[in-house]
Amino acid sequence: MNTKVTPLNADPDSLLNEEGAARLLGVSIRFLQKHRSTGDGPPFVKLSSRCIRYRRRDLRDWSESRIKTSTAI
Repeated sequence: MNTKVTPLNADPDSLLNEEGAARLLGVSIRFLQKHRSTGDGPPFVKLSSRCIRYRRRDLRDWSESRIKTSTAI
């Protein structure tokens, strides 16, 4: 089993590929792809048509914006 440990003080502006971003969020790559196409996912950097990256800071901010205290709305 290949597990990578990310230091807590990792650069928040470092870029992650889809695999790293999915691992950090605990979702699948397909989840990121789907939500990227609908505009509901975290912000991303499009370096080219086939090269997508995510900033750690944006992933953290996006996930924190989705914290809820109720199932209503």
